[in-house]
This record gives sequence, structure tokens and C-alpha cells, in this order.
Amino acid sequence: MNATQWGGMSAIFLASAVEWVEAFTIVLAVALTIGWRRATFAALAALAVVAGLVAVTGIGLTVVQADINRIRAAIGVFLLLFGLRWYVKAIRRYAGRTALHDEAREFSETREHLAHAEAHAAWLIAFKGVLLEGLEVWLLVVALGHTLSYVQASGSALAALLAVIMMGLMLRTPLTRVPENALKFTVACALLAFGSFWSLSGLMGEHAVWPLGDVTLPLLFAVYAVAGRFIGFRLRLPAVAATEGSGI
Repeated sequence: MNATQWGGMSAIFLASAVEWVEAFTIVLAVALTIGWRRATFAALAALAVVAGLVAVTGIGLTVVQADINRIRAAIGVFLLLFGLRWYVKAIRRYAGRTALHDEAREFSETREHLAHAEAHAAWLIAFKGVLLEGLEVWLLVVALGHTLSYVQASGSALAALLAVIMMGLMLRTPLTRVPENALKFTVACALLAFGSFWSLSGLMGEHAVWPLGDVTLPLLFAVYAVAGRFIGFRLRLPAVAATEGSGI
């Protein structure tokens, strides 16, 4: 495998891990309310739907013959939009403009909601939680898998799921120590790098836009990472100045 494939697989693994952590938090809250057997069945049902979508999409993309440049351009635009959403959220959290995501609080709020819910409603909460998080993983696998390797992309998402399940079952608590914001920022930079590379390559030709080839990817990643930290610092600067001015 080349560096591009390793980068894509790493991005899928980290992004999937974030989504699976959020899904596990919901399943854990449901399991402590209606039992592990029912909660696990709900989670497996949702994962089966996601797995079916991954399989059907993979077969469909293999059967459909289309211009690879158009496919890369479309995938690149999708990655730019998807990555930009995480990128902005991560910067705002770094700047203190948005509160950090708290798995413990989400777990507590889910438990409170479940306290007034019936067993069937609790099952649906677990199913919906895993399905919604899984759909984001599916979109990433589809986007990166067709250009890299669909098997490798699916394997990375599955490896992330197994890692989160193992950690969660060993701890039996919300995975609060996972540095979610740092992971989301890292993955966002990777997605934006791939998105920029593929969208312009598909529209104008790779060699015409990126004469350095795949070497451009880590350079783009570095640009987005540095720019994101700089923007976050600038957004946080007025608050810091006000605090220093008040003598606190």
C-alpha cells in the first residue's frame, strides 16, 4: 500500500472511531435500562442495515461504469463538505465558542430520557442512535473506498468498531477519555486534504493541478492543520485579552 492508501485508511479509522464512541454511549445507557440482550440486539439490527448499505453501494459502484475523473470530482466535493463541518466545529470548540462534546453528559441525559420510556421506545433509541452514527461511517466508506480500496475502507471502519466495543466492554462506562475534538480536527484536515486533491484533480487533471502528485496530500493536511489552529487562536484572542485586562 502507498502513503495515500494508508492516509485514507487512517482517516476512516479515526472518523469511524468517533462515530462508534457516540453510538456506544447510547447503547450503554439503553443496556443499563432494558438489559444488555435487548440493547445489543437493537445495535446489531442497526449495524446490519449499515452493512447492507455498504455491500449494496460497493456492488453498485463496481457495476456502474463511469468516468473516474467525474467520480473523483464528486467524491472530492462531498469530502470537502463533510470535512468542513467537522473542521468548523473543532475550531469553534478549540476557540471556546462551542462547548466540548461530553460523553458523560450525553450518557446521563440519555439515562434520564430512558427513565420515562418504555422498553420498546428504549430499543428504538438504541437502534436509531447506532443507525445514525453508522450512516456517517457508511458515507465515509463510500467516499474514500471507491478511490482507494472498498475492502480496505470497510475493514478500517470495522476495525474501529471492534476497538471501541472492546474498550467499552472492558470499562463498561462512557468512553470519556477519547480525545474526540482532537480526533475530529485531525480527521477533518485529512478529509479536506483528500477533498481538495480529488475535486480539483477530477475537474482539471491531477498532473495539471498537483505536479507533486500524492506528495501534495500531506502538504495540504499541514496547511489545513496550521490554518485551523491559527483561526481558533484568533477567535479565542478577544476573550483572552478581556480576561487579562480584568486582572484575572
